[in-house]
Amino acid sequence: MEPQFDLAPVALSLATVVDGITDDHLDAPTPCADTVVSQLLSHVVGLTEAFRQAATKESAGTSVPPSLDIPLPTDWRTLIPTRLTALAAAWREPAAWDGDAEAGGITLPAPVMATVALDELVLHGWDLAVSTGQTFGAEARDLAILHEFLRDTDPAGTPGLFGPVVEVAPAAPALDRLLGLAGRDPAWRPVVAADQRVR
Repeated sequence: MEPQFDLAPVALSLATVVDGITDDHLDAPTPCADTVVSQLLSHVVGLTEAFRQAATKESAGTSVPPSLDIPLPTDWRTLIPTRLTALAAAWREPAAWDGDAEAGGITLPAPVMATVALDELVLHGWDLAVSTGQTFGAEARDLAILHEFLRDTDPAGTPGLFGPVVEVAPAAPALDRLLGLAGRDPAWRPVVAADQRVR
């Protein structure tokens, strides 16, 4: 199957955010419940490789659920951009979109798994950007894909994935509306109350 979209633009956006993160940011809170920047970076280290392996099919039958307890590697500043590049390249291969793909112990049709990867990169890109005083750029086409993907989200949220849907004005920017569907408050900043954070 021919690739349905390109992960390179969002991979570059996330890499740009990572480049702007300093050591002083590592203990800062994020919109993800009880998760600081260093833990979220560690999660990104893992998910970028997991979704690359999903594309190549090498993780079939061997993937494991993600964990926030894995320490952040010391080389994260170079490792994350390298893995983002490899992830985007893997999903450019037509074979990546054929059949099923596995990541995090879950098997999905490959095009759905690619959309999940896109969702993870956009949401965690924004999480890290807002937590460290940066902006996050997402392409309109990517946002449209994710709006379609999340449009039937349960208003109560999805345990372990998304918190309850946050009401966002229909005229708000597309990224803000997507964040609301994913249980994130677009107005969240590091000083926001802990009960407004989502996993």
